[in-house]
Amino acid sequence: MINLKTKYLGLELKNPIIVGASNLVTDLRTLKRLEEAGAAAIVYKSLFEEQIQLETLEMDEQLNEYNDRHAEMTSLFPSMEHAGPKEHLMHLREAKKALNIPLIASLNAVYDVTWPDYAKQLEEAGVDALEINFFSIVDDPNKSADAILAEQINTIHDIKKVVKIPVSVKLSPFYTNVIGAVTRMDNAGADGFVMFNRLFEPSIDVDHEKHHFPWNLSNEGDNRLALRYAGMLHGNIKADICSNTGILRGTDAIQMILAGANTVQVVSALYKNKIEYLGTILHEMEDWMKSKNYKSLDEFRGKLSRKNVTDPYAYKRAQYVDILWHSERIFNRYPKV
Repeated sequence: MINLKTKYLGLELKNPIIVGASNLVTDLRTLKRLEEAGAAAIVYKSLFEEQIQLETLEMDEQLNEYNDRHAEMTSLFPSMEHAGPKEHLMHLREAKKALNIPLIASLNAVYDVTWPDYAKQLEEAGVDALEINFFSIVDDPNKSADAILAEQINTIHDIKKVVKIPVSVKLSPFYTNVIGAVTRMDNAGADGFVMFNRLFEPSIDVDHEKHHFPWNLSNEGDNRLALRYAGMLHGNIKADICSNTGILRGTDAIQMILAGANTVQVVSALYKNKIEYLGTILHEMEDWMKSKNYKSLDEFRGKLSRKNVTDPYAYKRAQYVDILWHSERIFNRYPKV
């Protein structure tokens, strides 16, 4: 009997497949379909502080558009308050009630004081865990990398002081020292790490000479960076590891667990292949485990991590040098080059 159960952030999961934050999860019927298809947990769409601020500003401008022209009339209109995070929290509560699997909230705030405030509100909505998203574009040339990291570590401290639910950190890969950053965040109390954030990247339409915003779905091979760091971190931090980006098949999930991940997140695979494809991923995992005589994930988790492999260079630069040294293999594979 194949057992796909695992633990992540102290939560008991029926398998390692978590549905990552996206627009897919905002519809209650879709949430139930995801659960029925085999999702072990769901990360709800992120609460973005910038969006709340923008919507509040737009509503305020609309309500006060004619104040200067008809000052004597403004008192006739009742004062209105933008829903802000309240609408998001309402939908989050509805999602929690609809599901029988863990629901994880996602947060992307801006200011130091608002991170713990929003985190507490999300916890009070009844979620099982919180994923804090450190995706930001730094445009201050005078701000040092160490100052940025120090701010993020302080954010973890501040959030952990006010919430009791487990907190994971979703990272971008753009740190000078990823291992060092994760280790410091681990020491600050992070319960898990999601590696890595699928970052929004702008593009330019050269025909119309304007910006446009294409879909940014994962492709085959996009998981290799997450694989590297799952393998390097396994057994060296207290927190759990969740690999994200480029998890498109059951074999991708298996690779991550062999490297040392506790769980994986999928999004692009569902957009490309529909929700029921979750079942295919799980069946592929079960079939592989049967072929290898594995009965549980623990039997092979971290088997090919840096800590457990005999090749000391498997995750290091020497592997790249070896590829260059034997570059004739590439030409043999692609003789027309």
